[in-house]
Amino acid sequence: MAGIRECVDHAVQIPPLKIQGIKTKAIPLIQDSVDWEGSGRWIEPFVGSAVVPFNIKPERALLGDANPHLIHFYAAIQRGTVTVTTVRTFLEREGAHLRRDGQEHYYRVRERFNERHDPHDFLFLNRACFSGLVRFNKKGNFNTPFCRKSERFRPAYITKICNQVQHAADSMGDKSWEFMCADWTDILSQARKDDFVYCDPPYIGRFTDYFNSWTDADALRLENVLKTLPCQFLYSMWSENKYRKNERLHKAFSEYEIRTFSHFYHLGATESLRNRMTEALVVG
Repeated sequence: MAGIRECVDHAVQIPPLKIQGIKTKAIPLIQDSVDWEGSGRWIEPFVGSAVVPFNIKPERALLGDANPHLIHFYAAIQRGTVTVTTVRTFLEREGAHLRRDGQEHYYRVRERFNERHDPHDFLFLNRACFSGLVRFNKKGNFNTPFCRKSERFRPAYITKICNQVQHAADSMGDKSWEFMCADWTDILSQARKDDFVYCDPPYIGRFTDYFNSWTDADALRLENVLKTLPCQFLYSMWSENKYRKNERLHKAFSEYEIRTFSHFYHLGATESLRNRMTEALVVG
């Protein structure tokens, strides 16, 4: 096992969506762990914020997630219906309404999004919700409360988000990336020997009801599927924190190289989930 690493950002591209568990700090370690010629597809069944493919920049990719709103947002950037211009215009207008009406406007947008599922509304909610926590109820409705910052969308903040949207569009460019809303099993069933799989599922033992629930049984199934893949893979999972160690992970992947690094979680539903964590990267 590699020693614990303190990963530092080196021009890491930040995506426009903030998702709990985002792997921004892990990018240098992930890049260093990818030994792949790139002849197949980069495959992710839990693409989330898409920070990893935006930094790996594969020519071909299959990027899946069970959350349709994540997939629709990035597909909209890819086809050009969400652009720097549309985002700036939208956030300037909605930001002005937020300054005027506060949480009342936030909840208007939330209700509107749950009816229409517009990707611009999703971006607004993602950046104006409490603690950056993307959460949906059992009916599939976004239900995270307001962050209570009516001045959220200042000009510099909007420009920062627009730059991230442009970087995302540039990363896709003329590459062959397919975004798919599907169960992880459907995504991984498409893996072939020349592909490379990066897997970042919800972390058992932390809050996992972001869109679909995730159980111990799901985690066990995933571990078994990863071991039978026809291609190389990387598997992200928590290793330990100040309270406990993930004995299950180290037992399940005892025959694999496990590289670790430490960082601080700033996103989480409760203060107890915003703390220093040792992350693991299983190299398969």
